[in-house]
Amino acid sequence: MTDRQASILGAIIEEHAELAAPVGSVTLAKLFKVSSATIRSEMAALERSGMIEQPHTSAGRVPTDQGYRWYVNNLQESKEPYKSVDNTKALDVRVRGAGEPTQAIRSAVDSLVQLTHNAAIGTLGSQLYISGLANLFGQPEFSGTNAVKEVAYLLDNIEPWLREAAPNKPVSVFIGKENPIGKASGCALIISKYRSPFSDRSYIGTVGPTRQHYKQTMGLVGFAGEMLEKELFANA
Repeated sequence: MTDRQASILGAIIEEHAELAAPVGSVTLAKLFKVSSATIRSEMAALERSGMIEQPHTSAGRVPTDQGYRWYVNNLQESKEPYKSVDNTKALDVRVRGAGEPTQAIRSAVDSLVQLTHNAAIGTLGSQLYISGLANLFGQPEFSGTNAVKEVAYLLDNIEPWLREAAPNKPVSVFIGKENPIGKASGCALIISKYRSPFSDRSYIGTVGPTRQHYKQTMGLVGFAGEMLEKELFANA
């Protein structure tokens, strides 16, 4: 992939996250200050490599799971830390001021719902906390019955899956068909592992569509895990 193709792919992902619609060559031509023909040529190359696709008869393109994976991998490998995102201060204040452990995890989960517009989950010991389902099912991707069923299946099985799979990265991202459960849900699961006095395998994270602002969400989820670990041990 050339540098320009990488930049165009990133722009398609970010524009699609914002607009919830396929991204066309005219929009990208204005952004990159080149001709629409040049953009169409680069988009054709990205489509051949499996990074983007054309939904139905739309003139625009949307990212594939493979395209999102490339983008997320580059965020994780970038020298620019993705933790330098907005709203970490608000999250910090809410978690620090929560008090009791159960209230701290609830505050973290509720804050992620408000800041990312996804659903959010958190574990504390054997307890699972979920909030923001209205956000999740309100997304246009989940308007169909089959999609709702797949998302519900993912949520119903997320606690035993976390216990069994035990993702161990500061921030783990499972995109679309990468999810071990609910493969057809069209969801991205962004999870941070943190230690607590109740378990060495506690988790905080979000469940949203694959179409989302990954840098912002990954940064907030990672920061939430760090804050919970500090606060729960400090107040143990």
